[in-house]
Amino acid sequence: TGYLSYPSFYCSYVECCPGDGHRLNATALRAQLDARLFGQHLAKEVVLKAVAGFSRNRSPKKPLSLSLHGWGGTGKNLLSQIIAEHLHPAGLRSKFVHLFLATLHFPHQHQVKLYQEQLQKWIQGNVSACPHSVFIFDEMDKLHPGLIDAIKPFLDYYEQVNGVSYRKAIFIFLSNAGANLINKVALDFWRSGKQREEIQLKDLEPVLSVGVFNNKNSGLWHSSLIDRNLIDYFVPFLPLEHKHVKMCIRAEMISRGHAVNEKVVEVVMDEMTFFPKEEKIYSDKGCKTVQAKLNFHWDTVMRDTKAEG
Repeated sequence: TGYLSYPSFYCSYVECCPGDGHRLNATALRAQLDARLFGQHLAKEVVLKAVAGFSRNRSPKKPLSLSLHGWGGTGKNLLSQIIAEHLHPAGLRSKFVHLFLATLHFPHQHQVKLYQEQLQKWIQGNVSACPHSVFIFDEMDKLHPGLIDAIKPFLDYYEQVNGVSYRKAIFIFLSNAGANLINKVALDFWRSGKQREEIQLKDLEPVLSVGVFNNKNSGLWHSSLIDRNLIDYFVPFLPLEHKHVKMCIRAEMISRGHAVNEKVVEVVMDEMTFFPKEEKIYSDKGCKTVQAKLNFHWDTVMRDTKAEG
């Protein structure tokens, strides 16, 4: 046994499930959200309070469940990645963080029953191994109707299910469903001369939960998770404006170890497309294509800059 009898020594070499005394660093989480997630004041505040509050609670009555909604490229995947990193240092590579992609893991409609059984066994086995497991379901809008209801017993207010407690686990759902509702509210605010920061959760959450429940392509269509109020927060991601896309471009440059070059920022911005057709306020792909466009233009712009110099 020797040194390996000391958990802290052992866990410096092997990833261990956090103990009950482990607490999320809310200050560090806020700093990461501020540095990496742009234009999403609602998502930042809701998720920070929800995750930090859940982490502080030594005896939660149910798992934490978050449903993130908005167009592609607005930051849903990024936010779930940041949450994972602050709960488990290895982030998405952690053996305690489980990412499901609807089109990859559950492709066939006729096998929904099999998927439900496999999903239940996977969640049960992993929460048994680590109560603080995180489960992320991406592409919820492509998930076959009814499939997600298989996890309903794990999200409910049960002390245990078949001898396992799920109360310390976190479930995160990512979906494009409801994006049009969110975009409409944001546009209405803009047209009435209000700041986007004036949009509050109460302006969006009720219409979002009803809209997703009644949307046949949401993955949560008539789901018992909504019907039984088992989703704690519906988190809206607003469409990104010009200034937010520029922030994404600059952040991407910095993450690559480059100094910010405003000429490159403008070249990439010139290729982005915006809506509505008349006003052109919001990026129709969010920040999704920023990396690819930066790859394409970086060398050319830098070469031209040097030639001018």
